[in-house]
Amino acid sequence: MVTGAAQLDGAILVVSALDGIMPQTAEHVLLARQVGVDHIVVALNKADGAGDEELVDLVELEVRDLLTAQGYAGDAVPVVRVSGLRALEGDPRWTASIEALLDAVDTYVPMPERYLDAPFLMPVENVLTITGRGTVVTGAVERGTLRLGDRVAVLGADGVETVVTGLETFGKPMEQAQAGDNVAVLLRGVPRDAVRRGHVVAAPGSVTPERRFTARVYVLAGREGGRTTPITTGYRPQFYIRTADVPGEIDLGAVGVVRPGRTAELSVELGREVPLEPGLGFAIREGGRTVGVGTVVSVGP
Repeated sequence: MVTGAAQLDGAILVVSALDGIMPQTAEHVLLARQVGVDHIVVALNKADGAGDEELVDLVELEVRDLLTAQGYAGDAVPVVRVSGLRALEGDPRWTASIEALLDAVDTYVPMPERYLDAPFLMPVENVLTITGRGTVVTGAVERGTLRLGDRVAVLGADGVETVVTGLETFGKPMEQAQAGDNVAVLLRGVPRDAVRRGHVVAAPGSVTPERRFTARVYVLAGREGGRTTPITTGYRPQFYIRTADVPGEIDLGAVGVVRPGRTAELSVELGREVPLEPGLGFAIREGGRTVGVGTVVSVGP
């Protein structure tokens, strides 16, 4: 969820009208906010099975309160009551509800500002091999533009530089890709094992991979699905940065200890170099659960 949300302009939060908010609901809203998903539309699913409209009203109120608590405009967020199953079965009422949900997305989620003039950067989400052509990397363009024949660096792959010899989006060839596009990029002469998910394809010299950075981090409380015990210097969780999943060690300096539900500034040393820059959001996970979210403050020693 972390790497997927980091590439979204908006999201649909699906909540069961029967069960209401679950622990993962709160976690997903918190993560969406942290990685820059600024607009959410809510789908209250299974609304066909809710016999008491007042209970559904209560679930909607709880969802709005949750969104407000995480910095969203909870009172203004569209909430649409749907039934995915009944819509798939062709029930006209619930088919119309899905159409209403899509209309709400079109209306509420604005066209995002694209940083087209910035140097090109695309986190690698997947790597493929096309027989007879070479290595293809896929992902969502974070910023800038890319054209056939442009030189790029594969950061995280020992400084590999190459030339773009092919661009596609959903199987259709293209001459140029720009921020916001999901693309497949064919790289000349790059071995399949030299690049992997978590690497970054960028304009040469525009970003420098680093292992050390300082960050401002919020440690999730137990009620948010996080830890019930404090973190201390030497703590070694996994850091999810763009599409990368990297182990790292935390140094809290003079603070020493941070309790769940608190925010602190700390230093991190990653297990390998990752392209970093101030303002970049990330998540901290341990044992399959998110335990913290943060923003890079500065990069380097």
